Amino acid sequence: MPRLVRLYILQILAGFALSTVFVGLLLWQNVANLYHLVTHSDAGMLAVFLLWLFNGLVFAGVQFAITIMRMQDNGTPPAGGKRARVQAPQPARIPVEAQARGNGKARRLI
Repeated sequence: MPRLVRLYILQILAGFALSTVFVGLLLWQNVANLYHLVTHSDAGMLAVFLLWLFNGLVFAGVQFAITIMRMQDNGTPPAGGKRARVQAPQPARIPVEAQARGNGKARRLI
């Protein structure tokens, strides 16, 4: 298995583990009376599952992003790109034909 795929799978597992802890703490602390809502509703377990799933997706994405951004650079200089000078843009004149309002003849404006 490639190293990057293995890293991604490990970060997904870590994100869903964090989600498990987070949802458990939410229910244990009864934030916004969530425990009561979940235990006294027909769709309570579905709500807990969806809360766990969506928090797991967010935590896994953040976990993977942090890991990728913290990877070390091996000291190689950046490759590619030519260091050509960029010239300042110069305005260009574009001739425009315009109709005069009174006599209907076209005249050239510069």
